[in-house]
Amino acid sequence: MDGYIAIEEAVMVPALADMGLSVPLPSNVEPRFLADMAARLPEVADLRLADMNEHGVAMQVLSLTTPGVEAIANPAHAVEAARFANDSLAAFVAIHPDRFAAFATLPLQDPDAAVVELRRSVEELGSVGALVNDHVQGRYLDDPAYDGLWATLADLGVPLYLHPGMPAADHWRVLDGRPELDGALWSWQATTGGHAMRVIASGVFDRHPNATMILGHAGEFLPFQLTRFNSRYATITPPQPLERPPSEYFGHNVVVTTSGVFSPAVIEALVAIVGIDNVAFAVDYPYERTADAVAALEATSLSAAAKRKIGADNARRLLRLEAFVVR
Repeated sequence: MDGYIAIEEAVMVPALADMGLSVPLPSNVEPRFLADMAARLPEVADLRLADMNEHGVAMQVLSLTTPGVEAIANPAHAVEAARFANDSLAAFVAIHPDRFAAFATLPLQDPDAAVVELRRSVEELGSVGALVNDHVQGRYLDDPAYDGLWATLADLGVPLYLHPGMPAADHWRVLDGRPELDGALWSWQATTGGHAMRVIASGVFDRHPNATMILGHAGEFLPFQLTRFNSRYATITPPQPLERPPSEYFGHNVVVTTSGVFSPAVIEALVAIVGIDNVAFAVDYPYERTADAVAALEATSLSAAAKRKIGADNARRLLRLEAFVVR
């Protein structure tokens, strides 16, 4: 199919470095890949559009690359940086509004200010949701202070994309001596999946049944453990019992993307587990290759209609992109 909408696509705003937010470059990355990534991250014209055109991607939904404003300790500075970042993302979108949309970044160090910035970004700048890079200075989104954020997301009808990227909030001895496991290879999926389970277990979606959370990377390990979650949850006495078994929040409140997991078998399994309406296409550009993401979806045994749902239609509905017609 042509006309994919890719919804986890990173961009860097270099001017944020002057506000104390720089993108750390890993020390163990292959040099040619690192050079290519560094060239593509801040760029929303020739390289990015050429890649999209070559592989049939009609639209990228941009988001500020890790670690994002979550890395800023001072709440007032985080508010300033988030406003600047969202204005910058809106400016990128304005150059090619038929090719780009954007997720807002939020200054969650100040929960009330984050709600204000979410409303401004969606209602004034046209953001299609928000993306959060895991925890915020060790604080997770099940914290009662974020209840207003979830209520506002539901009220606006936009999702929150829970994404990896912050350094670990605590020390994991399992990573000692194995630095290759820290980051996108393994630990980010585990920590972000754990964060998502905190949100579910705390009853966020019982209190806000119309709120939506997106998980990338095939759901950060979670979809393949749903029966396990249910069987073990039934044997315990949680402090805040859920209204439904844990698995039932997947599909209604939790949707997943294909970012970074380019296995046709995994995509087919996700459809079988969470349903065709709850899997959306993503690349994780420029950290992953668009060609691999497209090839994986096309190699599935899914019908053309199902591939179109994953490739574009689910994103159009989820992100209220109905006015954007894929051609």
